[in-house]
Amino acid sequence: MGKIKVKKQSTFIDMTAMSDVTVLLLTFFMLTATFLPKEPVQVITPSSVSETKIPENNVLTILIDPNGKVFLNIDRKESKKAVLELMGQDYGITFTDKQIRSFVEQTHIGVPMNRMSAFLDLPLSDQDSEIKKFGVPLDSANNQFSRWIKHAKEVSGDNMGIAIKADQTTAYPLVDDVMKALVKMKENRYSLITSLRGMPEGL
Repeated sequence: MGKIKVKKQSTFIDMTAMSDVTVLLLTFFMLTATFLPKEPVQVITPSSVSETKIPENNVLTILIDPNGKVFLNIDRKESKKAVLELMGQDYGITFTDKQIRSFVEQTHIGVPMNRMSAFLDLPLSDQDSEIKKFGVPLDSANNQFSRWIKHAKEVSGDNMGIAIKADQTTAYPLVDDVMKALVKMKENRYSLITSLRGMPEGL
């Protein structure tokens, strides 16, 4: 008896709905994502089990590299111009409109005031490599760090948050210098940025 052959038919699956959903999800994530500012130095933060979140807006971040160099990031662009002008008044420096625009575009503050004008005249690509050489002065003889914090609070208001982000290899005395400078200014509330790790067993 001969075998009956069943005619094979191609199966058509309409993927239109799936592609629509994919595009919608991609658009949603792109619109809601928070992009991290470019940092002048790479910092690997220590781990902790704390899940307390840093405020997303109106935060001044203090970045400390493994060598103890300090960089500042004011997240509000509209505040940066006013803060720079106040610093210019303190040190008798008048910045041009071009230099102010350059300062607003640069994510971090990390150059002594006596070099600021020349630094801001550089193209942004050159600024990225130049800023790594310096850092905001923190020593007692030239404590520009405290002036930046003071003026940032004046411009952004007392509700401005402060966060410290240090590399896991940064020596504690270097981080302690920053915390002591904040305490002298009576800025006793600040956050420490860490990487989240799992809770140890038994806790």
